[in-house]
Amino acid sequence: MNHPALSTPGRLKQQRRLLPAVVLALALAGASLLAPGAATAAGTVTNAGFEAGLNGWTVNGHRDAAKVESGGFQSNSRLTHWLPGNGTVTTSQTLSGLAKGWWTFRANIKSGGPVESSRLTLTGCGGHGTTILPSTETDDQWLSMAVSANVTSGKCTLKLTTSGAGAWASMDNVTITPGKVDRKVRGADLSSIPKNEANGAVYADADGNSVDPVEAFADAGTNLVRLKVWVNPADGFNMKEQVAAMARRADAQGMRVLLDFHYSDRWTDPGAQGVPAAWQGLSPAGLADAVYNHTRDVMAAVRAAGVTPYAAQIGNEINPGMLWPYGQSYDVDPNDSVTGAQWDNLASFLKAGARAVSDVSPGTQKILHLTNLNNGIDGINWWYDQATARSVPFDIIGLSYYGYWHGTLATLQSSVTSLSARYNKDVIVVETSYPFTLADNPNAPWENVIATPDQLVKGYPATPSGQAANFRAVQDVVASAPGGRGLGAVYWEPAWTSVPGNGWDPADPSSGNAWENQAMFDYNNRALPALDEFRPDAGSTPTLR
Repeated sequence: MNHPALSTPGRLKQQRRLLPAVVLALALAGASLLAPGAATAAGTVTNAGFEAGLNGWTVNGHRDAAKVESGGFQSNSRLTHWLPGNGTVTTSQTLSGLAKGWWTFRANIKSGGPVESSRLTLTGCGGHGTTILPSTETDDQWLSMAVSANVTSGKCTLKLTTSGAGAWASMDNVTITPGKVDRKVRGADLSSIPKNEANGAVYADADGNSVDPVEAFADAGTNLVRLKVWVNPADGFNMKEQVAAMARRADAQGMRVLLDFHYSDRWTDPGAQGVPAAWQGLSPAGLADAVYNHTRDVMAAVRAAGVTPYAAQIGNEINPGMLWPYGQSYDVDPNDSVTGAQWDNLASFLKAGARAVSDVSPGTQKILHLTNLNNGIDGINWWYDQATARSVPFDIIGLSYYGYWHGTLATLQSSVTSLSARYNKDVIVVETSYPFTLADNPNAPWENVIATPDQLVKGYPATPSGQAANFRAVQDVVASAPGGRGLGAVYWEPAWTSVPGNGWDPADPSSGNAWENQAMFDYNNRALPALDEFRPDAGSTPTLR
């Protein structure tokens, strides 16, 4: 993350465009709201682009709320639902002759209005599936969204459903194809639990019953736990002992583990990539050795705890490099004694970390983690091009995506698609989160990172339901990204609740928690609805292979 105390606040706030009101055009001449379906080959959608009005589609509910209008996705026409008042409208088409197995309904969509007011559904298949449509009100750009179902009956009904006053959705370019789209990674960064518990934190379910937080996430459907690793922090947490113990707790609950190496004594991000105190004064070659030995030591401790990590991040948000100034990817501070990009050094550090991971645990995948998609994909491409040109090994692209900082959901999805294609890698959003309130905790007031309405993503209020919807939207946008290489998302620090002694600064026990309003437990320590958004989709395997 871009930590509030370590980065410039103005750099983190992104400008968002205000959209004009949604204006619906007249239906195409001759379009029928109850047009009969035409006989088609199995898996072929009739009038998939709505160029023939509503031919082949059936409208139920508020029939006058479904129109075909201009402005489709790379075409002349699109279907639009618009409900000026309460009610529901559904546009559907039933396909027959489908072979048994998984099928995926995909469409380009836009939507807005109340939270979770529109959805794509596959039903009547034997199995079924539903995907809630993300809000696109921030930028009015098309998203590609998909929903899968296991077909056992030979047929399926594709539906777009919109409900509630002010709700709207547009759909175009509808397909149904064999195969499955799923959120393979449903992760949570639980790094702060050991320190929270040591300072007296308690956790409860929505009814107030006491719960073990690690078990609560596993029961909710979380299948990956991310754990940050510091070298020698002032508070003595996030070191190999706590990391190994937490890895064991996660593994005991059936969840895989992702280790997040910061190579620092405290937070690293684009604003801070400090050298650990114990490594000060080392040459670049000495720093590479230190990276190798530290990584190997932590990996060995985790393996000794009986856990084989699923993946390891070699660095955290390393757009500007790491271990400054010797490992900077561009000239971070021209006043340093070492100036300019130090890519050969940086590559040696990354290779050392990757080599240590492989030496201890050959099956553990390596992640290179970047952020700031809002600055454009060209800069991200440049960074990975530099790494690949120097043969830095990695298996997965890791991204931070906070909607209030890093651009729109369309930016996220297009980045996942283009990066996975360019580098032939899977992609995981390893950090995301959203507030359930803008208010400070009255029992432990400390200014929150996200604290004002102008910081929010349009379409997602700072409410428990808005937080849950935003997290699910990020997961589904990644999983639905064209190309099929988006694995899912990891929620950042959903169990970091506010307790005295566990604030943002590891060197200052009196510092407060600026992230508490983005946890998945409220100020009374009760679980919030966002916890349910880890649940696997219908027919999904609950473990990460």
